[in-house]
Amino acid sequence: MDKPRLTFAGITIKTIITHTVTYFLVGWLAYTFFSHVSLPGGSPGPVIRPVSDPIVMAGTPLQGIRGLLFGVVFYLLREPLFGKRNAGMVIWLTLVVLGILGTFGPASGSLEGMIFTYQTMLGHLYSLPEILLQSLFLSLILFYWVNHPQKKLFTWIMGFAYTFI
Repeated sequence: MDKPRLTFAGITIKTIITHTVTYFLVGWLAYTFFSHVSLPGGSPGPVIRPVSDPIVMAGTPLQGIRGLLFGVVFYLLREPLFGKRNAGMVIWLTLVVLGILGTFGPASGSLEGMIFTYQTMLGHLYSLPEILLQSLFLSLILFYWVNHPQKKLFTWIMGFAYTFI
């Protein structure tokens, strides 16, 4: 296999598409199979906005912005993230450590959130499977796609999924 060209546009566009598709699919699964209206041991009121809220409905299309931000960083770190065998797990571990557990703000499931919020530990743990699964799919699919640009059918499938969503 020839070494793929790791261009800014290639990595960024694939990151935007992969992030948006995995975000939507894992979010849909979580919404379908788990109740996100309230978290275990949390406040009695709703924790997140309903899916009918206009801001929530704009959430999936706006993931392109986050995908762009991820793509910039992935491009800057392209050699260690895409140039080595099994580096998809390195991408995932990077997202988990820096973006989920080690955030600078008190987000649900993060160490800061566990220390500085009133949310119960069960509430923090409740949100982690969705976040960990989406970041895992993002990492593995993106790693495969960037390293196998000759797989045109895969490119068509991802493009169709992105357009459909």
